[in-house]
Amino acid sequence: MRLDEAYGLFRDVGRDLFLAGNVTARSGNLSVRDGDRIVITRSGSMLSRLLPEDLIETRMEPCDADEGCSRELVVHRAIYAATAATAICHAHPPHTMHRSLVDDAIRPVDSEGRAVLGELIPVLAPANTIASAEAGRMLAEALARVPIAVLKSHGPFAAGESLWDAWGFIGVLEDSCRILDLADACGRALR
Repeated sequence: MRLDEAYGLFRDVGRDLFLAGNVTARSGNLSVRDGDRIVITRSGSMLSRLLPEDLIETRMEPCDADEGCSRELVVHRAIYAATAATAICHAHPPHTMHRSLVDDAIRPVDSEGRAVLGELIPVLAPANTIASAEAGRMLAEALARVPIAVLKSHGPFAAGESLWDAWGFIGVLEDSCRILDLADACGRALR
């Protein structure tokens, strides 16, 4: 996928992530992979208002083109190296973030969450959750088995065949976490 082809897709997914409340003004990042090529959002870009210059094309191996890429590039590379994914979405949805602070794993109780994501979404706790090789290794291992995993206090990374797939996993997990939070708030046992 060329940068000019990727722009509309990245712009639309970024805007939808923002409108759904899954990212703030300058949080989250997106990437797609085509063979050895990776197109990734620029560090500090606003997913809600991406511009063509907010996308950078780089490679699977570190190179000069890495300058300006999202600092999570190391994590994206690790995930791509360990999985068949061709797209990654990282966001900071509030209910998912909350669940990562109170649970070691997220267990959806809603049927859609279980059907789409599985019975258990891992919550990972590397020493450094932001842009670390350790986070990349942990996520790569988890995403080889499940479509989405959460870094404690930092948010989910979802891997899919397209950015829309990855975005969909983020949305389903956030809905499942919202349901869990509502259940906790009302204090009633779920049936």
